[in-house]
Amino acid sequence: MFHSRRKFLQYSAYMGAGALAMPLAGMAFPSQQKKLGIALVGLGGYATNQLAPALMQTQHIELRGIVTGTPSKIPQWQEKYKIPEKNIYNYGNFDEIADNKDIDVVYIVLPNSMHAEYTIRGAKAGKHVICEKPMSVSVKEGEEMIAACKKAGKQLAIGYRLHYDPFHLEFIRHSREQVFGKVLAVEASDGFRAGDPNQWRLKKALSGGGPLMDVGIYAIQGTRYTIGEEPIAVTAQEFPKTMPEKFKDVEESLAWQLYFPGGAVSNSFSTYTTNVNRLFAGAEKGWFEINNAFGYSGQQMRTNKGPLQITPINQQAAHMDGVALSILQNKPANNVSGEEGLRDMKVIEGIYEAIASGKKVDLKI
Repeated sequence: MFHSRRKFLQYSAYMGAGALAMPLAGMAFPSQQKKLGIALVGLGGYATNQLAPALMQTQHIELRGIVTGTPSKIPQWQEKYKIPEKNIYNYGNFDEIADNKDIDVVYIVLPNSMHAEYTIRGAKAGKHVICEKPMSVSVKEGEEMIAACKKAGKQLAIGYRLHYDPFHLEFIRHSREQVFGKVLAVEASDGFRAGDPNQWRLKKALSGGGPLMDVGIYAIQGTRYTIGEEPIAVTAQEFPKTMPEKFKDVEESLAWQLYFPGGAVSNSFSTYTTNVNRLFAGAEKGWFEINNAFGYSGQQMRTNKGPLQITPINQQAAHMDGVALSILQNKPANNVSGEEGLRDMKVIEGIYEAIASGKKVDLKI
């Protein structure tokens, strides 16, 4: 377990580079002279309640601009975060952000179907991009986003905050160091009760799908970085809808199983009908788990030997600081890169194919 920030950093460095490697946590590094400026694109609940407050704690990046289609939101944001008029944009004049030297990074916090468009426009405007998960609504879109950022010479990072979370880093350490032997099975599930029937998450044209595209992706991520391999096949099942009118456009609940080349298997469940939030690993000589695994806070980790005492951090601040450091140091953020987001999209498309066909689907990640 991490009893100090130093040990947390040492372990992060120990994990090394690579698609599934853990980063150095930006908020723990000495301050650099330059601070990057970020604009939040979309001022919904996540931007308002998590990202903007987190940017008050970051050391290497700060909030300097906003992009919104709701003019009534602007005065409150200006007053609270001291954003000048010249750094405020709407979706019509967004491309003019190319001329704004205050803004180095744009964070796309829009409905899923808009991620590709605004990531590509952001890259063409000469900005680095952080895109909220899922990166897109298809593999094809994800590939186009990666290509656009590479062509512009800008980084693309996905909003995978848990790669910076000490609970998840410790969880991964247990797997990589085989504290209880080789991990043989993982159970990863995430769901909540979706309220408003008119919310964009329930409209496939905006979301691309149901709970799988929203929170199920956390279970995919958790499984992949726990096992440390890429899945080679998937089976999946959609459950009958208990509220067919509400969920007429997207799935209500589903389960899937991933199969890994080393013999490990995983089982996952995601739903919009009830709260579930757990990451569990069964190994040869014991087990370890995180309850409230994918939440913004409140994680609890324990093993068959008892609970672990781990100091929580602000996940969003650590994530944005980590991405900022990778940009400042001109190093790729491999752990949260666009390529990492694309791997999840390939799994997601495989899950939907397995549901439609009722067959086991081979994956090429």
